Amino acid sequence: MTPAQISRTPGQGGHSAELRSAARRIGADVGRRRFLTVTGAAAALAFAVGLPGAGTAAAAELDARRITEDPFTLGVASGDPLPSSVLLWTRLAPRPYEADGGLPARRVEVRWEVAHDERFRRIVRRGTATAHPEFAHSVRVDAGGLDPDRTFYYRFRAGSWTSPAGRTRTAPARGARNSSLALAAVSCQAYHDGYFTAYRHLADEDVDVVLHLGDYLYEYAVSATGGARGYTDRVLPDHFDRETITLEDYRMRYGLYRSDPDLRAAHAAHPFIVTWDDHETENNYAGDVPENSVPTEEFLLRRAAAYRAYWENQPLRTPQRPVGPDMRLYRRLHFGRLAQFDVLDTRQYRSDQAYGDGWRVPGPESEDPSRTMTGAAQERWLLDGWKTSDALWNVVPQQVAFSRRRDVPGDAYKLSMDSWDGYPASRERVMDGARAAGIENLMVLTGDVHVGYGFDLKADFDDPASRTVGTEIVATSLTSGKDGTDRPSNWDTLTRANPHLKFYNGRRGYALVTLGTELARADFRTVSAVTTPGAPVSTAGSFVTEAGNPGLTPA
Repeated sequence: MTPAQISRTPGQGGHSAELRSAARRIGADVGRRRFLTVTGAAAALAFAVGLPGAGTAAAAELDARRITEDPFTLGVASGDPLPSSVLLWTRLAPRPYEADGGLPARRVEVRWEVAHDERFRRIVRRGTATAHPEFAHSVRVDAGGLDPDRTFYYRFRAGSWTSPAGRTRTAPARGARNSSLALAAVSCQAYHDGYFTAYRHLADEDVDVVLHLGDYLYEYAVSATGGARGYTDRVLPDHFDRETITLEDYRMRYGLYRSDPDLRAAHAAHPFIVTWDDHETENNYAGDVPENSVPTEEFLLRRAAAYRAYWENQPLRTPQRPVGPDMRLYRRLHFGRLAQFDVLDTRQYRSDQAYGDGWRVPGPESEDPSRTMTGAAQERWLLDGWKTSDALWNVVPQQVAFSRRRDVPGDAYKLSMDSWDGYPASRERVMDGARAAGIENLMVLTGDVHVGYGFDLKADFDDPASRTVGTEIVATSLTSGKDGTDRPSNWDTLTRANPHLKFYNGRRGYALVTLGTELARADFRTVSAVTTPGAPVSTAGSFVTEAGNPGLTPA
């Protein structure tokens, strides 16, 4: 445990007596998994309503003309593109480092526009939306009636203020025989570990969509000088220099992250498809089991706060809105006949890590067939979706390393209990399902590990000569781990221990993947440093895999 992790003990401040009472009622029902039916607790937590209820939502409307400071400090974003619609997002926060964002607890009417051109001379859709204080004055618009496979521009207005313009793109029609799709995969952006320079470069890349694979923020303390950023021109408020626990903590932490200009630029340039990992809530939690020894109800209260803030600050539709400490984040998106994306959540439903977590010798506990990474319902959903897929490429954006990673050659190896290696029966069920469904071009997109990997997925990881059944592209971190190095200290050991590992690099950056009708190409883009701003971007490695003949080869 780092000092940042113990800077505040959960439950030692911030949660009201009413919320604590609600959490205790939730905790009493954990064994029966009745979160969605604990209506009293959910109501007390104010997380169970479709729209804000009769309390503060009934307060008078704030005249947006009375907003005297720019409310669009957190920029704009779009996400989850469909053939005829895209989710548009912003959040009103004139003072993003404050708990209320600098606005009173009153609703604000916000106008929005979607246009064919960036000067907004050819507007195709417009309307109004309400920024509710219960949702931190976040705004989401499911802008429908749009043409498929087309670029659009959007913006918001509140009073005399106009947001920056964003650019987005709809998905191709469901049955379209599109021939190309360009995506970027990103993950792990610890603010305190460096500058988001890679996002500035990503904003300039020609991609159709960005997949964020988790650790959008970190719960750890951020010092007054921004940690490794070493600010000399500003001083961050003291309340960032502690671990996030409460809803206000998480909201302000999103305000810190989204105030970064490079992050805002990437969101404004491309639609995002997001999923979380652990740090959006707490390091290495598993289901309702926290990392640290706190009462279940305390952790569930924290999880509810973290999930609520996540939804408020991401371009996600209403079906993803959390109810208490539960949130249905796994979902499926189609990009014509070329690609199906099955976005997973490997954190909320998993069994607790075997052998106390960490790198351990595998054994009966980790290899127990009942262990699950996804939970039974999500696993069935994934396998059933493959049975009906007509896509050429079946892409699985998810969080933790899917391929086996032995730490050393030979028989005296250890495996990561937090990755799929700690859940081998769950991984085998997924791979059996892909095989049974006839999935020929399986591609897993992964984050979490702060390095770039390229893996061949093997039918039998114990037999290097066994059939290759897919590929795994692991995007390195945006900043987490600080500058990194091209060849980490275990490069030779890890590559010898895992012959299916075709690429390994320890710099920061992102992965670009272009899907085509004959092959897919992966480019691992890295920056030379993140602890100083403005580093250039370069390509550390490029690989292709042929449709119908999986396996990574240098491009």
